[in-house]
Amino acid sequence: MKKGLRGILWLIAAGVVIALIYVVYLLLRPVGAEPTAPLSGAPASITSPIERGKYLVRAADCVVCHTAPGGKPFAGGFRFKLPFGSIYGTNITADKETGIGNWSDEQFVRAVREGVGPEGNLYPAMPYTSYTGMSRDDLLAIKAYLFSLPGVKQPNRQNELSFPFNQRWGMKFWNLAFFHQSRFVADPHHDAQWNRGAYLATALGHCSECHTPRNVAFGLNQSQYLGGMAVQGWFAGNITPDKQTGIGDWSEQQLSEFLSQGHAAGRSSASGPMAEVIENSTQYLTPEDNQALVNYLRNIEPVKTDVGSAVNLRPKGAMNSSAILPADQDNSLGRQLFAGDCSGCHQWNGEGRQTPYASLKGSTAVNDPQGRSVIQAILHGTKISVGQQQVMMPDFGAKYSDDEVAAVANYVLHQFGDKTGTVTSKQVADQRKQ
Repeated sequence: MKKGLRGILWLIAAGVVIALIYVVYLLLRPVGAEPTAPLSGAPASITSPIERGKYLVRAADCVVCHTAPGGKPFAGGFRFKLPFGSIYGTNITADKETGIGNWSDEQFVRAVREGVGPEGNLYPAMPYTSYTGMSRDDLLAIKAYLFSLPGVKQPNRQNELSFPFNQRWGMKFWNLAFFHQSRFVADPHHDAQWNRGAYLATALGHCSECHTPRNVAFGLNQSQYLGGMAVQGWFAGNITPDKQTGIGDWSEQQLSEFLSQGHAAGRSSASGPMAEVIENSTQYLTPEDNQALVNYLRNIEPVKTDVGSAVNLRPKGAMNSSAILPADQDNSLGRQLFAGDCSGCHQWNGEGRQTPYASLKGSTAVNDPQGRSVIQAILHGTKISVGQQQVMMPDFGAKYSDDEVAAVANYVLHQFGDKTGTVTSKQVADQRKQ
């Protein structure tokens, strides 16, 4: 009994010490200065606060996480599926009852840059860990734009999290471990264009939130910055300049076209969440900002990841096939399914027929032996709208069994990536839930 009481007292004492450390941290933590005007997110040519806000909202891709599929823009309801439950994006329209219409400037700035809203700590599904670098002027321009739009009366959905993850106060300790509040500071070792690209990629575009692996506590593993990770079942690839496993061998034109159009000739087409980023965000960047982002991505520290996922630009299966005839004569299930449902659009040589977006050679997706994005595309389809062009791939999730999805995925990896796929029906079943 005494041992049990002693243990409880030790736990209480430890909790008090942790709380005191957190209070001291809040009081003593450094807060960076506001950035100078050239590092603001909107081009200097845009002078209207509302128009600046519109540009920034697009650059920060706010609409994706705050809009439910088929719902009204910024009205909330988008679901983030996590291992311990689901979090829903909130209503950030100017509605005073269900949105943020009653928020002051200070409340808005604190929520976006510190992850603390009027009702307490936010979960880092809201990427305040990146937005912390944004300037106050940019944030207030974003607020001005959001408040210029009609408010939408739509109550926020309650998060569905298991204990203890449903305890918002616990985020205080997560922040202590993984969140460093600081404004963006220009790197004097790089030129103005690179620094602008850095601001767009880090503070605004929050690229690392999807492309940087996370640790067991869901904090970003900065030693693998932009080295790639799985997001909602899709694989967000290595976008560092490593020549084997990243984008080091992409040309500047290929990178620029991918960011502005969602397709790079001879390389990848955007799909899944990245297609949404292109559609809602990067296609609207000015040519100057597009080039700044390219400059930044080409001149950061390269990270080498699994060489088994290195892109093969000349896969034997595709190179030896014609547009209408495969080189192999096997009678595998995957080949049969591809022949019936896929070859008409993608062709046996992977060039794509109706649109270059259907090309498969050079794609990072078909060179991932785990086939994560290939599975998602087969199960759920994918689409992108750029400029006046709309491209889509239908889903086959209802038509194919888990075994059939695995078979066709492994065939695609072999034919167009020269990879031995490791996709199993169990993996498909797991990804079907995402």
